[in-house]
Amino acid sequence: MLTIIMQIIQSMSKAGYPYDNAVMERYFNTLKNECTNLYEFQTEEIMYRTVEEFAYVIYNHMRPHSYNNYRTPYQARIV
Repeated sequence: MLTIIMQIIQSMSKAGYPYDNAVMERYFNTLKNECTNLYEFQTEEIMYRTVEEFAYVIYNHMRPHSYNNYRTPYQARIV
């Protein structure tokens, strides 16, 4: 069985300037800590499906955010 370990590094600006796009930097930090760093993906397709599920299901519909008064982004949008 072949195991592929994805080493994902995301940055929206040069090193030392994380505030240029703080929202995306925070999202990518959450994505790595709560999704991609927890698994060793067997294929690239599995990795993409896992990230997509995290983004569209867990992050937007299940995971509360302090910025939204501990509501999910979906709940914050529909109110």
